[in-house]
Amino acid sequence: MPFDVTIVGELNLDLILYGLPRDLPVERELLATGFSMTLGSSSAIVAHNLACLRNRVGFVTRVGPDEMGQIALARLSSSGVDLSRVTHSTTGTGVTLLLPHGNARRVLTYPGTMVEMDYRDVDVEYLASSQHFHLSSLFLHRALQPSLPEIFHSLKQRGLTISLDTNDDPEDTWGGVLEELLSYVDVLLPNEYEAKRIARCDDLEEALARLAERVPLVVVKRGSSGSTVLHGGKRIDVPGIRVEAVDTIGAGDSYNAGFLAAFLRGANPRVCAECGNITGALSTKRPGGTEAFRDVALRESFLAEHGFYQRLDAVMNA
Repeated sequence: MPFDVTIVGELNLDLILYGLPRDLPVERELLATGFSMTLGSSSAIVAHNLACLRNRVGFVTRVGPDEMGQIALARLSSSGVDLSRVTHSTTGTGVTLLLPHGNARRVLTYPGTMVEMDYRDVDVEYLASSQHFHLSSLFLHRALQPSLPEIFHSLKQRGLTISLDTNDDPEDTWGGVLEELLSYVDVLLPNEYEAKRIARCDDLEEALARLAERVPLVVVKRGSSGSTVLHGGKRIDVPGIRVEAVDTIGAGDSYNAGFLAAFLRGANPRVCAECGNITGALSTKRPGGTEAFRDVALRESFLAEHGFYQRLDAVMNA
């Protein structure tokens, strides 16, 4: 089997401006105190970081004829992600501008190619040559959405497990094919806000109960508080790891990478959540969602300090 994980997803760069005021006046030149350009998009961050965690990853995406697309592809390729099924477009590659304001942030996105990728861009045979399939940013894949139930069904028929992180819905409707997709999902990976919106309720406990009726393994990311897992009627709260964070952009996607790395090796839900907490915390040590993983010395020392590979080895040797 060529891959551990295959992913269909969006591709863009994140442009991060630090130190701007929360209230932004018009017709003024505002000076940021810092800037970073990093690999963005939930799907690409998960793919990149899974590859850095020693997984074989195949990534299907659509990219524009511009330097931003080439930079993003180069970042992915350097991590070892397979890009042999990338398709090309005359539309520009997407870009996200992030303005952190303490614990909150503004997220401004030009979708570009991410909203035009459709079924014709997807080689299902390629996706099926894997143990597991992951989808992020459901609501950004507007052209692909109608075909996703068919893709999910085909992959389940071929024995793959499937994980889903919807991310936010820019239109805040939380509808479309989501309800149908949940019947195929093995692992659902929302944050607290997304869990409540998906379950259509305002109480997290009620949301957890509703989602657990639909999905075998529900994983709710809770930032510095860690994560909560529901599996087989059992709730597991796993505390987070305290670190001095640079920023939290991409931490949830980095959590997904650690959780799935353990899940693919057959770890129990608690160990998966512990691994997710470790990689989510690692992400916050550098700007954006992949820079901490690109820093090999930081990555390997942090993972060793917190016992990431020891946990995986214990699973494999059990």
